[in-house]
Amino acid sequence: MTNPALKPTERTALKDMIAHARDARMVRRACGVLWLAEGESTDDIAERLGVSRQTVYNWAERFLERAGHDLETRLADAERSGRPCTAQGVIDPLIEAVIDLDPHDFGYRSTVWTAPLLVHYLSDTYKIAVSCPSVRLALTRVRIRWKRPRYRFVRRPDTWRQAKGGLNTGFSRVSARSS
Repeated sequence: MTNPALKPTERTALKDMIAHARDARMVRRACGVLWLAEGESTDDIAERLGVSRQTVYNWAERFLERAGHDLETRLADAERSGRPCTAQGVIDPLIEAVIDLDPHDFGYRSTVWTAPLLVHYLSDTYKIAVSCPSVRLALTRVRIRWKRPRYRFVRRPDTWRQAKGGLNTGFSRVSARSS
């Protein structure tokens, strides 16, 4: 594969993307393509970015193949094979609808919802098989956060002696020399 020949506008756009992009993967791809166009060796670029030589070749090839698109599309990651997300978007409204309700109302022996309990609920009620990490991601997407309940000891109020019928001032000492 030959080094990609960059137009001056593409070179400027790549440098701007490197300086201002928020996605580190896009920055790495932009650096790789830019350095390759400047004549650096593939081995040096791969070592500097911590990727294989084949990865650098793939970035350059995709960049050249997508010549008619905008810069972000040209540097975007390739399609990946694998199982598609099935729960994303499906379980979010179901969790939102039930999270404020008491699990006792659904026959569970718990006072609070947990990720494993929500997995059981979704499986029992809607026949949706999801994992605990999927439920946690859904909770993050719908902006629900909770902490595990903590036991806190109740502090006595300052007026506790009055409530018990005792003296408010505490005990008084009786001196041995009473006249």
